[in-house]
Amino acid sequence: MATDYKAELVGVLGQPVSENPTGVMQEAAFAACGLNWRYLTIEVGPAQLAEAIRGVRAFGMRGINLTIPHKVAVIAHLDGVGESAKLIGAVNTVRRDGDKLIGENTDGQGFLRGVRQDAKIDPMGKRVVLLGAGGAARAIATELVLAGVSDLVVVNRSVERGETMVADLRKSTNGPLRFEQWVGTYKVPADADLFVNATSIGLYPNVDAMPDVDLSDVRKDTLVADAVFNPAETRLLKAARDLDLPTLDGLSMLVYQGVIGFEIWTGLKAPEGVMKQALQDALGG
Repeated sequence: MATDYKAELVGVLGQPVSENPTGVMQEAAFAACGLNWRYLTIEVGPAQLAEAIRGVRAFGMRGINLTIPHKVAVIAHLDGVGESAKLIGAVNTVRRDGDKLIGENTDGQGFLRGVRQDAKIDPMGKRVVLLGAGGAARAIATELVLAGVSDLVVVNRSVERGETMVADLRKSTNGPLRFEQWVGTYKVPADADLFVNATSIGLYPNVDAMPDVDLSDVRKDTLVADAVFNPAETRLLKAARDLDLPTLDGLSMLVYQGVIGFEIWTGLKAPEGVMKQALQDALGG
């Protein structure tokens, strides 16, 4: 008979979070490994972030994920950040180290693993166009620069936010980054090897939304990737497939960043196949 009924807690803080299936993936992994752990999906607005982190401490939670809009703001409420998060300037995963909460970033690593493992592409020497300048964009851009891309163009509506991101990442990575303002319809250049949507445009429930971009000039081997994971086939990816372009959906990044997060929290090897299948079942993929 079991003598310890205490469940270890992890979770995600964000707004919105109702569309986030990470809990399905992580709880399937906990069950597969025989762990009495629970993953909580918690709606937290910006004004309540500090209180929420105090709650994480009070509940003795083993870790949390951060999603929109907390990936940068949470840093001020933590005891420290790991090298990945320091380099990127954003946190998507927090681990407990004794009484301290330490921020990490697995987003970019998850995306890069998807490009290499699922899309079968080595980013080294490739030319990249990336939409967005938020936490996910910072993580993806950092890992691509570290992987040796030859050129990375950050495209964003807000000039201040885009230029700040590029300046920060140039300083931390000394990489080949530059900024272009997104005005009207953005025409993806013909020499792009990889085009990435790192914005939340198209995320459930706004499934009919699509970034205002024109893919008509790109080569037939240009990979179109979307960080949006729900739905798995966004309007952007459908448009790319209609043009017979190779694509990479957001489930890839979500699975692999979750695999890394699971291992950070538990110290165990993640059951990657179980996690991927749970997500596919949940989202009908």
